[in-house]
Amino acid sequence: MQQIRYFLAVCDKGSFTRAAQATYVAQPSLTQAIKKLEDELGGELFSRDRSGCRLTALGRLVEPSIREIVRKTQAVKAEAVHFSRLNTVPLRIGVMTTIAAHHLSPFFTDFQQERPHVELELVVDSECNLLNQLDEEGLDLVISAPTSLLAERYQSLELYEERYVVVFNDKHRFNQMQQIDLATIQAEPYLDRLNCELRETLRSVCQGRQVNLYAAYRSNSEEWILSMVRAGIGVALMPEFTITKNADQIRVRYLSDPEIRRTICAIFPPTSAAKPEVAEVLKSLRMGF
Repeated sequence: MQQIRYFLAVCDKGSFTRAAQATYVAQPSLTQAIKKLEDELGGELFSRDRSGCRLTALGRLVEPSIREIVRKTQAVKAEAVHFSRLNTVPLRIGVMTTIAAHHLSPFFTDFQQERPHVELELVVDSECNLLNQLDEEGLDLVISAPTSLLAERYQSLELYEERYVVVFNDKHRFNQMQQIDLATIQAEPYLDRLNCELRETLRSVCQGRQVNLYAAYRSNSEEWILSMVRAGIGVALMPEFTITKNADQIRVRYLSDPEIRRTICAIFPPTSAAKPEVAEVLKSLRMGF
């Protein structure tokens, strides 16, 4: 098949040099593979000249059959993939937008390596949209940070807690401070996270303390907020696990007054928990966190 791939590359590119570049192989290796194919077929397949190369009579004769071999090989692979998928079980998990991917990714990597029969699909969206999909049986479970009591039709499993941190540029004056409270933040341009599930709670706390966080910028993207922090545009309040360790040009301090926390939970209806694959992922989540 490697010889066939190189042969067709030369046919399509009209040059051994361009074919080698297209297939990411050294030209001597490609030439040697073509020579082996010619030995097997009993004659030269290409005639070369200064302008490149052309198929010989033998080459023109075998080219259609060789292309048919490639087509049939691809069809066989497609059938094999389809068969393997019939033997896998799809598991659709919703993840709330503000939950850090890098914090959950290692868990899902380990889970799928240990259970190759389970095909994971992760859907990232707001909690409201995810719960609607859960109700419509479009998702098997949801990972989010609920801010109010869940409806009775849901069950939940607490996974971990995380505190909110003040996030700022590594050259910011906050880098010299050990403790930062809301009153200190209000003197700085504030980057407002529109997707933050505690946004209204924070606003209420600020009003109670007569603190005004002036929103210099707003964004529904965590990545955009972090990019603006790096650029020194302002400071933000974010869940601690949103920030990777040793994040480039970014520093953090826990918000000291008030201390704000959120609890990350797996949310699911009893009908989902009855599925073996969902039970497996819930068991793994209990052990993993």
